[in-house]
Amino acid sequence: MFVSITNTPRPYAWGSRSAIAELVGRERSVEPEAELWFGAHSGSPSVIVDPAAVGGARTLDEWISADPVAALGSPDAERLPFLLKLLAAEAPLSLQAHPTPEQAREGFARENRAGVPLDAPNRNYRDEFAKPEILVALSETFEAVCGFRELAESQAVIRDLAERAETSSSLKLWASRLEGHGIPDGADPLEHAVAWLSAGGSEVDEIVRVLTATSAAVSAEESAPPATLLAARTVALLAEHHPGDPGIAVALLLNRVTLRRGEALYLPAGNIHAYLHGLGVEIMTASDNVLRGGLTVKHVDVGELTSVLDFSATPPPVIEPERPSEGIEIFRPDVRDFVLARVDAASRDGSDPVLVGLTGPAIALCTGGEVVIRDETTGENATLSPGQASYLTPEVTAVAVSGGELFVAMPG
Repeated sequence: MFVSITNTPRPYAWGSRSAIAELVGRERSVEPEAELWFGAHSGSPSVIVDPAAVGGARTLDEWISADPVAALGSPDAERLPFLLKLLAAEAPLSLQAHPTPEQAREGFARENRAGVPLDAPNRNYRDEFAKPEILVALSETFEAVCGFRELAESQAVIRDLAERAETSSSLKLWASRLEGHGIPDGADPLEHAVAWLSAGGSEVDEIVRVLTATSAAVSAEESAPPATLLAARTVALLAEHHPGDPGIAVALLLNRVTLRRGEALYLPAGNIHAYLHGLGVEIMTASDNVLRGGLTVKHVDVGELTSVLDFSATPPPVIEPERPSEGIEIFRPDVRDFVLARVDAASRDGSDPVLVGLTGPAIALCTGGEVVIRDETTGENATLSPGQASYLTPEVTAVAVSGGELFVAMPG
């Protein structure tokens, strides 16, 4: 069965007033529209367009609770494991990372034992689930910082910025610490730097001030080395939206990534990241567990953040899709909670639709053109326009897709 679902965009301050509106073909919004959620997460469960079709349930989580057999395929099933989103960033999001399943369970239990209310601003773990995620770019470019780069690269950029600064002592101090000088014996320079910067203080304030001023000047210098120029422009962007925030300095230790349309990032547990600008489709485990590290006015627990971070130097975590046939790409991470298929039926030669096999209850979201989906077993069909979505119940095992661009989220 196909169940039409919809929702209202989340008005977070970093959201765009035009990106989602343009996708769905309506006027620019007055308030920012940051995320449009498709799923059963209690924070913003999808609204069922025709409640009568599902026994009167108004939202997807309400229907799952009332009839898990029809909605999830089993009387023992309790939750839809994934959450699908349209994400529209006009300004940088907070620096953040997510725990492993083991860390989430332990942290959730620990804060429960301590009596920390679930809605407390200083709560780190709001459920017992991990929160890995994939972001696929829909805009022509999507900008982010994610994962620690090689320490030598960060050292070189900071040293270069120090040489260009009018007052360089604070940046030289930072570079020196990254090289292992003036830190506790046996401490890892990168881990120490992240904790030191994130905790703030007068020395860090001065580093951010000098870094911001220097980067504002360097960002206009086309003659600067490419790595320095990119770093300076990243700092200038972050400082515009989060002036004086220690996360500006932490971000220089990360990979700077530009995705082209259709390219994707996979952000596993422990990967520190921040989306900077662009429109994308995001899928994640349905969880609220976010450990923030800056670029925010929300709670930052430095000790808890560093305990979940993976400090390994890694290349940008771009995930390559499988391409089982023309017109379909499947992003399959190393987790059980979700798989994401991108179908470009308009690019397929001839008139045959693209066949998508399903692994359980799924959500189909149109992002381009007019898409027709047909249940290969029953012949039931639905037509979706950009921004429209349908929940596919578990007895639907395969759909034929024609017309435009469609994302299909399903269990792994």
